[in-house]
Amino acid sequence: MICLAACSGKIVYSKYHTFGESEWHAKDKAVFDLDIADTQNFNNISLMVRHAESYPFNNLFLFVTTTYPDGKITRDTMEVVLASDKGEWFGSGAGDIFDYKVPIKKNVRFPLAGKYKFEFEQAMRVDPLPMMMDFGFEIEKSK
Repeated sequence: MICLAACSGKIVYSKYHTFGESEWHAKDKAVFDLDIADTQNFNNISLMVRHAESYPFNNLFLFVTTTYPDGKITRDTMEVVLASDKGEWFGSGAGDIFDYKVPIKKNVRFPLAGKYKFEFEQAMRVDPLPMMMDFGFEIEKSK
């Protein structure tokens, strides 16, 4: 399916970071390095979270560090809500594994061409964070 989307030219970047033993340690950053050439077209940015049904929380707090091609660095904290108030997981499930694609920014342009680095650290109060398998980052062209 990813190949079909990539072949259509819509996916600009898509990659997962896998956590050993389904535990996300605070020191284990999910780092995504990419080269951006297109500063004219609009893009949608999403996070992809793969966790077990037994993940003990309904959310995930993250520290996000972005390094721009000119060396500028920004840091932010964000919350990803993974389940409804009733405890129902968002996304799709296969067995006891859930995949959730979370749109975080829509119709954005990259201000500079060049190398970007996006770093994500889990910011929960539990270390390591259990039942977290993979964390992904995706950029696709806006429709």
